[in-house]
Amino acid sequence: MPPISKDEARLTYRDAGVDIDVGNALVKAIGPLAAKTRRKGVMSGIGGFGGLFDLKACGFADPILVAATDGVGTKLKLAIETGRHDGIGIDLVAMNVNDIVVQGAEPLFFLDYFACGELDLGVAETVIGSIAKGCEEAGCALIGGETAEMPGVYAPGDYDLAGFAVGAVEREALLPRKDIAIGDVLIGLPSSGVHANGFSLVRRVVEKSGLRWSDPAPFASGMTLGEALLTPTRIYVRQILETIRKTKAVKALAHITGGGLIDNVPRVIPDHLAATIDGAAIDPPPVFHWLQQKTGLADDEMLRTFNCGVGMVVIVNADEVDGVLKTLGDEAFLLGAIIPREADQAIRLEGSLGGSRSTS
Repeated sequence: MPPISKDEARLTYRDAGVDIDVGNALVKAIGPLAAKTRRKGVMSGIGGFGGLFDLKACGFADPILVAATDGVGTKLKLAIETGRHDGIGIDLVAMNVNDIVVQGAEPLFFLDYFACGELDLGVAETVIGSIAKGCEEAGCALIGGETAEMPGVYAPGDYDLAGFAVGAVEREALLPRKDIAIGDVLIGLPSSGVHANGFSLVRRVVEKSGLRWSDPAPFASGMTLGEALLTPTRIYVRQILETIRKTKAVKALAHITGGGLIDNVPRVIPDHLAATIDGAAIDPPPVFHWLQQKTGLADDEMLRTFNCGVGMVVIVNADEVDGVLKTLGDEAFLLGAIIPREADQAIRLEGSLGGSRSTS
């Protein structure tokens, strides 16, 4: 290699936009956060080439592994634009572990991927701290991840998130069960808000309304619009696992994400069956009334775009409803029933969206 002339300067990785020292500082900062999520089965800490997990230590006899990967969609842009990064990691965990628990599985461990143009240690630590908080809530361990600086791919201040979770379930407890039948009952669990789906439309509504994220939320007293819309996705894992184990009555579960009730419930019921949804049983939080008013969407389109206040659906035999409602708690409500499928219609909406909620 020819020597560098006096007119040439050395060009380092840092000069190209990647600071290895900041990356190492982030790994060091993440250690205590990940340690709080430690659970039975974890064999390694943050910083190795791979995370180690001992499935046998968790006591499974004949386990099936269940894996999920997801992001948080364009809700991420809202976190970046408002500078509020302390809840987006909970969304990331929720989108993965809620998908795992609907298989009847217990989430065991989680890995994250954080990519940016230039690593801001404070932002990255806040985001990953919220990921650790979500893992604690779900009872799964944060055992690893990846941080990537990619100048030229991401604009200054931008970052991206992805998550990967693994859970396990005993073979005989895998959901959905094969005995879903006409007359089974759908039970709903409330969402905490918009969760992490439909934000491309939400952002468009805000833009057309001429509102700023710092303006008072039209649907939430005492909160800015940004704060209200960034309410983290609810994590249902502990509540659902307790209900599965205590009642042994859960036949199927549906996590209501993109596609809403219209597209997600049919994913867990046989092709020859359908489900009725009682629109009046759903009590949409005010944010959905505001969105429907601004978009002019019909009820069925709202129910296909947003969760509209229902974040999780539980399917049980009609004879088991009382016990399941008792275990789920007072917030659970009757949502609909399984019926024969006609004219290839998997979901039938009865009544208009919104109204009084019934739990009996």
